[in-house]
Amino acid sequence: MAEEEDALGDRRRAAEVAQALSCHLNSLREPTRETRLRALAGLRAEVQEQPLAASVLQEVFAKQLLRPLVRCLVADPAERCRELALQLTRYGLSHGTQPAEALPCLLPALAQRLCPQQQGQEPCEELRLGLLQLLCLLLQLCGGLALTPYLPEITRILQATLLDSYPEIKRESCRGAAACAQAMPEHFHMQSESLIKPLMQTISHQHFRVRVAVIQATGTVIQVGNGKSVDDVLSHLAQRLFDEIPQVRQAVTSVIGEWLLHLRDRYSYFHKLIPLLLSSITDEMPETKELAQNYWKRVGLQWEKENEEDIKDKLDFYAAPSHYPKGVVQPKLGCRELVIRNLSKILPAVCNDLTDWVEGTRIKASQLLFILLLHAEDHITQHMELLLRTLYRVCLDEESNVVQNCVKAAELIGTFVNPQVSLRLIMSALKKTPMPSYLMVLAAVIKGCPRQVFQPHLAYLANTISEPEICQRSDEVFYMEQLLSCVEALIDVCQEDCKAVSLQLLKVLVTIMAIPRADHLHQRHQDSIPEAQHLGGFIDLYKQHMDQLMAWVSVSHDRWNCYCPELLQLDVIVTHSGPVIGEALQGFVLILKNCLQPTKDPPMRLKLFTILSQLLQKAKQTINSQGQFHSYLEIVIKDILAPNLQWQAGRTAAAIRTTAVSCLWALIYSEMLSPKEIFKVEEVLMPPVVATLEEDSKMTRLMACRIVSIFLNSCGKQFEPDKLNKIYPELLKRLDDASHEVRLAAAKTLISWFKCIRNDDNEKSVFKTNIEFLYRELLIHLDDPDENIQQAVLDVLKEGSILYPDLLAKEIEAVEHKHRIPAYCDQLLQHIQATGCRTSGS
Repeated sequence: MAEEEDALGDRRRAAEVAQALSCHLNSLREPTRETRLRALAGLRAEVQEQPLAASVLQEVFAKQLLRPLVRCLVADPAERCRELALQLTRYGLSHGTQPAEALPCLLPALAQRLCPQQQGQEPCEELRLGLLQLLCLLLQLCGGLALTPYLPEITRILQATLLDSYPEIKRESCRGAAACAQAMPEHFHMQSESLIKPLMQTISHQHFRVRVAVIQATGTVIQVGNGKSVDDVLSHLAQRLFDEIPQVRQAVTSVIGEWLLHLRDRYSYFHKLIPLLLSSITDEMPETKELAQNYWKRVGLQWEKENEEDIKDKLDFYAAPSHYPKGVVQPKLGCRELVIRNLSKILPAVCNDLTDWVEGTRIKASQLLFILLLHAEDHITQHMELLLRTLYRVCLDEESNVVQNCVKAAELIGTFVNPQVSLRLIMSALKKTPMPSYLMVLAAVIKGCPRQVFQPHLAYLANTISEPEICQRSDEVFYMEQLLSCVEALIDVCQEDCKAVSLQLLKVLVTIMAIPRADHLHQRHQDSIPEAQHLGGFIDLYKQHMDQLMAWVSVSHDRWNCYCPELLQLDVIVTHSGPVIGEALQGFVLILKNCLQPTKDPPMRLKLFTILSQLLQKAKQTINSQGQFHSYLEIVIKDILAPNLQWQAGRTAAAIRTTAVSCLWALIYSEMLSPKEIFKVEEVLMPPVVATLEEDSKMTRLMACRIVSIFLNSCGKQFEPDKLNKIYPELLKRLDDASHEVRLAAAKTLISWFKCIRNDDNEKSVFKTNIEFLYRELLIHLDDPDENIQQAVLDVLKEGSILYPDLLAKEIEAVEHKHRIPAYCDQLLQHIQATGCRTSGS
């Protein structure tokens, strides 16, 4: 009874309101804008400002207000009128009891005002947004049963608004698409595909909030609608993983995670969705990374429950690997199984992306590769050929992040794959075409391998990389860096086990050190092998293997030239072994004797003489450390130095003579040649050394003067007159030398020459003519502009005055008036008188 009275009261109230609205509704047809605005304001006062029951409002709105308001929305030229009509319509729908009754009238009007292909589209952006919000309100308020007949029209509106130029309308359209899918889940799949294209056209919008909205809407549209559209959107979503805005990447991660959990056909798309979610695990933002990890764990656990029967044995009896990468948590079984079962489909695509021309794609692919291999564990083995082929190529990438990630992935190969398999494949490729990237992969595989597993393969690997075909394949620094990395990896992994292959590793290190441009690599390995063997240092290691090393480099020494790597290796061995070379003189001197013959390659001889000269300068610490070098002096002088001091045309030959002279000087300076030994070899050495006084090289002339001086001091008094007479003209020429140092050295050597002549009438008479000539020439040099030279010549004359003072005095008197410096002549005369030479001579 009460309900009937309430209903009767509502009808009575509705009639009153309708009567009050009638005059305002009539005014909506007036042509003047002000009249229509007053009418709409009156309608709002009657409907909005006065409290009306929902049933009353519904009756009034549906029977009297809806059509006039819709007409105003569609046709009124005044923007303010359309705005008020929109507000009244929205109020009527949200406060009425049956908003679905408005659908037949309202939806065509919305389509007309929102679709650009129809006449009468709303020009105002804000009103278009309001109309779209009105549509979204209808989707929320009306049930799916009422909306289903209008699904094509709704999707057509959304297709248009998704492409609207106003960003807020795009975002509202995305919310509308999601609301449409959720309102009609049973029928939405029939129209969902039509929204995919406009969504994908909008997914790269410049506003990140629009991109986020599109991604979220895409997730809902496909999850509720037709799952076949996944293929159409995957490439776009994958591109958004490179977005600069973290919220966008986070939205993609959420969508992919939800699909993997709830998409109806997810099993068919695992191989396409898993890479996208795993890529987010390496995101730079901790929030996105954590979100991806949580989704991945949920996906793995869900898969375990759904496939519990298939993996029951693995759940019960799985044995974790004994060796696992440090700092990495092993993924759940379900996660690992998902990757393992889809790896054959995922891996080729990842390998293809690793060689993409876009840097960002390569970096993402390299990060993903590491995660995939971490999940695959020993199942990597069946994909080894594809993996290695890709890693060989990608490890040469210019981007360091790509290379680092691929090296980490290669370490996982070492961890999970049997070395018998991985090493066989890598070494086979390395022997065919040695490349630095092959060595880089090999070093990473070694580094990831457990010591006890790798130990049986240590000798094979050490022997292989020490073969000339590999360790001497290239002199590129990058190649040598990777070769050194292999040695370092072996030492790090095998530790004391490397003692059995220390010779092979030392050969590799010697080869690396022999590369001129690889100086920066020397410090990296100085103590690596000695530490592994608990030796005192690198010298001890050389001492352990010196004989084998000398035999190794000397195998083909009779065919050496300047380009032979063995020549550089010999340089490294003899210069870095310190005192140890003194214990291997027999082999070393034999190499020098054979390779320093004048018929051999001149640049090679120059290099060997340079090595010998360096050793002789520190003879006691190197070549004569054991005091045994004197046993080989005769070979060194007669078979090595003397032949190479002979004059030959060419700059290289001149450089060889220079180094040979420097070696001879080092021998004499280090006092390894005693006066007695000098006398034995002077007959062989003096003529070519005197000849080198004419060399173009200042250093050669200077050392030759000093050597001649020492020879004269040691055994000059035993020289025949003819030999002495052949020496002084060459020394006299050096007083005109361009070099100040050479002229001084020549003057000192002439003093030694004068001392070789005994002050005995019978003996010195043989030299009288030569001495007279010398006096005359030396007096000329007293006019030298350099005071040091003047003094040096004066000292020579003082020394020579002992022999024939009268002759010297006569020469002085003959030229004294011609000289600009008579003071020196006076000094000479005083010196002669002071020593009493003039008296004794007369």
